[in-house]
Amino acid sequence: MTKHRPPNLTALDAHWRAANYLSAGQIYLMDNPLLTEELRPEHIKPRLLGHWGTSPGLNLVHTHLNRAISERSLDALCVWGPGHGGPAVLANSWLDGSYSRVYPDVGRDAAGMARLFRQFSFPGGVPSHVAPETPGSIHEGGELGYSLAHAYGAAFDNAGLLVACVIGDGEAETGPLATSWHSNKFLDPVHDGAVLPILHLNGYKIANPAVLARLPEPELDALLRGYGHEPLYVTGSDPRKVHQTMARAMDHALERIAEIKRTGVRASWPVIVLRTPKGWTGPAEVDGQPVEGTWRSHQVPLASVRENPEHLRQLEQWLRSYRPQELFDADGRPTEEVLACVPQGERRLGASPHANGGLLTRELPLPPLEHFAVPVDKPGATLHEPTRVLGGLLAQVMADTAERRDFRVVGPDETASNRLGALFEVTGKAWQAEILETDENLARDGRVMEVLSEHLCQGWLEGYNLTGRHGLFSCYEAFVHIVDSMANQHIKWLKTARGLPWRAPVPSLNYLLTSHVWRQDHNGFSHQDPGFVDHVLNKSPEVVRVYLPPDANTLLSVADHVLRSRDYVNVVVAGKQPCFDWLSLDEARGHCARGAGIWEWAGTEGRDREPDVVLACAGDVPTLEVLAAAGLLRRHLPDLAVRVVNVVDMTKLLPREEHPHGMADFEYDALFTRDKPVIFAYHGYPWLIHRLTYRRAGHGRLHVRGYKESGTTTTPFDMVVRNDLDRYRLVMDVIDRVPGLAVRAATVRQTMADIRTRHHAWIRDHGTDLPEVVDWTWTG
Repeated sequence: MTKHRPPNLTALDAHWRAANYLSAGQIYLMDNPLLTEELRPEHIKPRLLGHWGTSPGLNLVHTHLNRAISERSLDALCVWGPGHGGPAVLANSWLDGSYSRVYPDVGRDAAGMARLFRQFSFPGGVPSHVAPETPGSIHEGGELGYSLAHAYGAAFDNAGLLVACVIGDGEAETGPLATSWHSNKFLDPVHDGAVLPILHLNGYKIANPAVLARLPEPELDALLRGYGHEPLYVTGSDPRKVHQTMARAMDHALERIAEIKRTGVRASWPVIVLRTPKGWTGPAEVDGQPVEGTWRSHQVPLASVRENPEHLRQLEQWLRSYRPQELFDADGRPTEEVLACVPQGERRLGASPHANGGLLTRELPLPPLEHFAVPVDKPGATLHEPTRVLGGLLAQVMADTAERRDFRVVGPDETASNRLGALFEVTGKAWQAEILETDENLARDGRVMEVLSEHLCQGWLEGYNLTGRHGLFSCYEAFVHIVDSMANQHIKWLKTARGLPWRAPVPSLNYLLTSHVWRQDHNGFSHQDPGFVDHVLNKSPEVVRVYLPPDANTLLSVADHVLRSRDYVNVVVAGKQPCFDWLSLDEARGHCARGAGIWEWAGTEGRDREPDVVLACAGDVPTLEVLAAAGLLRRHLPDLAVRVVNVVDMTKLLPREEHPHGMADFEYDALFTRDKPVIFAYHGYPWLIHRLTYRRAGHGRLHVRGYKESGTTTTPFDMVVRNDLDRYRLVMDVIDRVPGLAVRAATVRQTMADIRTRHHAWIRDHGTDLPEVVDWTWTG
């Protein structure tokens, strides 16, 4: 075991006091940063915003991580779960110089300190939470619950990386965080880095006590040991004693981690339990009410400093208690003692390239799609399961990254169910717990991640992407809603990061949503929800992309595109059931590049005639129903000029001014016409199409069919009939909306309605769909 010199407690305390001073200064001061004159009301910000309560504990962790990194030459990253403690992380990145490196106008001197203080939670400044603007961060602190999942995601396939993760006791009450404790069962000591959780128990949330902070220590100890951790306790309010205990705990934890990494065998990983007062070293009492050690210190302990002379006096006393004249020289630069334990270069937590993952990203070695494409001599002559075809491509990518280990597939126990089983020919499912003879495809070094928690899958992949690696999240369409809020936060992160020139683009977060609404006839209503697309398309247009490939080759083309992309959230919705092959690979590439286009072979408009009606579709089942409807119209109304338009990229429907992929009005009008009826069969909720196209000239003639919450356990075709998306209903819609057809084609309409009636009786008698539906093929 390596021996390390005793910690310089005086230097540690000086750094910690400096960080505390800078944290409090950011909340309160807009001038007089070094207190070179008596504090006056005009030195105070007009609006006091920020969170003091957690900041001293975060500063303590940062200080001691600095020492450990410096002494042990560690490559490290820290995820700050109490991300509302932004002042602390900003203070430390300013102290170690990483803040000034990316923001040269905020120098490490008195003028820079003044700017650091003024900009915090100030118009035109920086957020109060840890955010993309914060050097060293990969974790947005506005929403709690995801820090530990992000930390493990960062550690996977980063064998030499230590990822510390501070978990607030309020955050520890969330479902995602509680599940994240199980991530250690998936961490391979050989190929992955190490995660050091630091559970910070300061007793309170915004207004209430925290559950874990009030547990008797034996109960908390049993809980953490049950999770597979060895708890190390650091408790107290005397700074000198806490520094000593924290240094010992940190050294013990890192020695234990090194031992586990040497043996390569799963063991109880250390966790530090840090119990210090909330608002530690701040005002003990304000207006006769206790503050330090209570929920009252959560945000701004002294709220009326400009108006209340006593509050102003207390603030000055508080700030001077850190003895800033000992910590900063006359020019405002941190003293040598303050910086004695601070790492250098990229080992600074604020400068770690792992927190700016685009700097480490390598291009994914994507093989030629020709190796996986299905042959299509003519449309609709063959069937394939699109996601099974995609599985071959993903397996090859997994094989080609076997040495570099920077590609993973995550999902909630559905990889095989979603027809991606080819992956198991080249890698296993990550698993560090017991393996039985009856188990299949489990492996210590596996790079498919399966756990029955969508939150955990999302958090792992976010941490993996943000540290520069590639991946795919495969999920049943209905249940991806579980991570709606996490997707929100990640999209907001990417939007902000894209505006920061010092943040390099990271691999996109890619969703594959399958087992979708139209083929959940067997599982029923609970499994039928296509609304994640609506949720995502509400978000920042420069970040989100949504694709609905109608067959296997278009899915391959879309997958190739999204896996190469950067700084996006890509949602791909594709079926896993047998689906007709409509386009060859070359045709699929061209169609996907356009995002939306006319399928001339499917329509009857001719080159010298405008269409009488446009049949549009987006999604595999809607495409099938539109083509079946086009075939019926060809047979029953041969003189009708029908145009068939397929949409792969949903954002093409938006105006170009609103989305980078959007169509200009002249492009949209050329495709859908300005004055002809458009019958649009859409995979999801119909109103989304109306929302995307409401400004278009032909919107008044647009009629959309889609899912309208009419589902149950039934047959596949009955799902589309129940929602009026079926081919017969679409033919009736054409007759109803093309001028002059209502009378002329009344018998055709009646025939369509009769078939729908016969369908209802047939499925109840036979339990299967009509023969003409089951045996249908494209004959156009």
